[in-house]
Amino acid sequence: MRPKRDSSYGCFKALLLLGRVSNLPTVWSNCLAAWLLGGGALVGTAYVQHFVWLIVGATLLYLAGMFLNDAFDERFDREHRTERPIPSGAISARAVWILGIVQMALGLGCVVWINTLAALFALGLAGGILWYDWLHKRITWSPFIIGLCRFFLYLLAGATAVGSITVPLTLGAVALWAYIVGLSNIARREATGGRVNSWPAWLLALPLLLAIASACLQGGAEVAWNRLIFSVCLYALWVARSLLFTFKSIMPQYSRTVSGLLAGIVLLDFLLAANQDMQTGMVFFLLFGLALLLQRYIPAT
Repeated sequence: MRPKRDSSYGCFKALLLLGRVSNLPTVWSNCLAAWLLGGGALVGTAYVQHFVWLIVGATLLYLAGMFLNDAFDERFDREHRTERPIPSGAISARAVWILGIVQMALGLGCVVWINTLAALFALGLAGGILWYDWLHKRITWSPFIIGLCRFFLYLLAGATAVGSITVPLTLGAVALWAYIVGLSNIARREATGGRVNSWPAWLLALPLLLAIASACLQGGAEVAWNRLIFSVCLYALWVARSLLFTFKSIMPQYSRTVSGLLAGIVLLDFLLAANQDMQTGMVFFLLFGLALLLQRYIPAT
C-alpha cells in the first residue's frame, strides 16, 4: 500500500504546484481591497453571500489560469523547466487541460449571476486569462496582458459589491495593473535568464501616487493620513528590498525578487485600502504572512 500512498501524495503536490497556491492570498487580498474601494460592506446576509461567491469564483478562475498556463507551456517546460508537473510525469497534460477548463467554468458560474457588470468583468477576466496563457511565451509585451487580468479582478470585485464602479476602485485597478506589469517584466527572465529592462520597474512606484489620489477622492471623507503614511512606507520598503535582489546583486536573483513582489501584492492592497474602514486591516497582514509561509513550500512561479 505504500506506493499507492506515495502516488497520491505526488498527485496532490502536483496539483498544488500547478495551481501555484502560494499566490492565492494575493487573490483574496485583491478581492477584499477592491470590495472596500467599491463601497461594499461585510455586514448583512446579501453582502456576505456575494463576497463569499466572489472569493470562491476568483479562486477558481485563478487556479484555472495557472493550470492552463502549464498546459499551454508544455513544450517550453519540457525544455526549460523539467521540474514542472507535466514534464516530470506527475500528471498528464490531458488531465491539466480538463481541470483547467472545469475550474474556469465553475469560477464563472460563481459570479456571472450576481449582476450584469459582474458578468461582463468576469468574462473579461476569463478572456484575459486565456489570452495571456496562449500568447505570453510568444510576445514581449505579455506583462501588459497579465496586468489586465488583475485589473479585471478588481473591477469584478467592485461590481459584485455594489453593482457599479467608483473612481477609487478604478484608480486602484490601474495601480494594480502597473504593479503586475513591473513584476511580470522581471518574472519573464526567471526561467531563461538574461538582461531585465529596468524601466518597467518604475511602474511599481505608480501605486504610491494613485493611492494618495484615491484617498483624496473619497467624496469629502477625511483622509486617514497616519494609516496612509504607514502603508506607503511599508509598501515602498518591501518593494525596494525585493528589487535589490535583481538590480543591486552581482548575480541577479530573479526568483527572490519575483517571490517578494508577488507577496507584496497584499501590501499594495493594504496601501490602496488604507483610507477605508480598517477594522479588517489585520486581515491584510495575515494574508501577507500566509503568502510568505506558503512560498516556503510551494514555489510562487
